[in-house]
Amino acid sequence: MSKPKLWTKDFVIISSANFFVGLSFYLLMTTLAVYAIEEFNASQSKAGLAASIFIIGAVFSRLFAGKYIEVVGRRKLLYGSLLLFLIATILYFPVSNLNLLLLVRFIHGAAFGSASTAMSAAAMDMIPMERKGEGTSYYMLSASAATAIGPFLGLFITQHTDFSMIFVVCTVFSIITILITLFTKIPKAEITADQLQAMKSGFKLKDFFEKKALPISIMMVLMGIAYSGIVSFINSYAIDIQLEDAASVFFIVYAVFLIISRPIAGRLQDIKGDNIIIYPALVLFTLSLFLLSQAQSGFILLLSGALLALGFGTMMSSAQAIAVKESPKHRVGLAASTFYICMDSGMGIGPFLIGFIVPLVGYRGMYLTMAVIVFLSIFLYYFLHGKKATARKRGILDDVPNT
Repeated sequence: MSKPKLWTKDFVIISSANFFVGLSFYLLMTTLAVYAIEEFNASQSKAGLAASIFIIGAVFSRLFAGKYIEVVGRRKLLYGSLLLFLIATILYFPVSNLNLLLLVRFIHGAAFGSASTAMSAAAMDMIPMERKGEGTSYYMLSASAATAIGPFLGLFITQHTDFSMIFVVCTVFSIITILITLFTKIPKAEITADQLQAMKSGFKLKDFFEKKALPISIMMVLMGIAYSGIVSFINSYAIDIQLEDAASVFFIVYAVFLIISRPIAGRLQDIKGDNIIIYPALVLFTLSLFLLSQAQSGFILLLSGALLALGFGTMMSSAQAIAVKESPKHRVGLAASTFYICMDSGMGIGPFLIGFIVPLVGYRGMYLTMAVIVFLSIFLYYFLHGKKATARKRGILDDVPNT
């Protein structure tokens, strides 16, 4: 029996759009703090806010995008969000003070949050249920590629020209995203009148979060905090231990191993179940953080980057596949929103919380602390989802249809 088709024209286009949006996000994320300092004499804390307020805007918009995506319509939400994303990008050019920059960053983040929620909901519906793990892995590779190329491109541009060129490049990426999505068919949710009415009304917790996606999404708060310690402090740590050259290609190594491993992990998840992927991923993420805390050479630093891809990178795509599979089909948009809200929240509050740890134990102690937290989360996963996944695999629990 042949597998249902995964690589349709629409899936390729929506994955490409996700890549270009992510590219703009990471390109700006790695350069805006320096821009705020050089252009507006911002303090370190306000410069950090100029970068992170984007995530705050994304989390804010995801709350409402998840609830109203099927009410507004996925296509309308996607194109409206991408248009706002383009407008926000253009608004960087006339910004004349730090407060305006913060406002533009918030709006840009809000557009990113709603656009990525709409794209994720569409992509999850394009992936056949039998290949959900594999398809989700491929889709999220588009964002993962952006995590490597975006920072590298940002560094290259700032070394060879001025900051305005970064805004030009991001504007071009935004236009490309809008143009290519015009050629894709966004699947509509199969939803009844009663289900639609329930989404329109109510302001309870369940109206903004999909409860069946929450258990695995809660895991991503901790994963996001631990990962933010790497994204936010790897450069400072590398300078401290004199491994700047290795750190400059850390995320390139991460991306390469992610591209190799994710499709394999996704197919294995579809065939063997969730636990065979998640438990090893958590162990590898723990090992990555431990090696990072002990790094004395460039090889160990880059080995940590490879293990980070096999650990956190695998965890991220596999957990989203779980969130979608566990949720009713007409609430896939809300499930995707729930997943990203939790992960973004972890990445948003992570640098703030970790900022209190570093002065007490140093960078090495901080990464060792994160390794312990990720290791202990293995037990949390068991109670949140692992135990149920084992019972379902043994036939003790019936499979929950995505309906």
